[in-house]
Amino acid sequence: MNDYPSRRKAAALRYEGDKAAAPKVTAAGKGYVADNIIAKAEASNVPIQEDSSLVELLAELDINETIPEELYQAVAEVFAFVYRADKKL
Repeated sequence: MNDYPSRRKAAALRYEGDKAAAPKVTAAGKGYVADNIIAKAEASNVPIQEDSSLVELLAELDINETIPEELYQAVAEVFAFVYRADKKL
């Protein structure tokens, strides 16, 4: 690991359309926690989109909390990105 603290922030989302009306935050953190979230996503070939403003908002939510309606548009753009990335594979 690096000798300096990471300043990264990360959040992970899950959406199960058949089970929930909206996506939920499944992980969020900064520093080493963010590095771990990102590393696990990379190891699992989960597409990663950088959006610092959205991460700030998602980090304020509790784990397993459904995203609020105000974030639907921004999160829909993330899921569209993931869908396009997945389709390319």
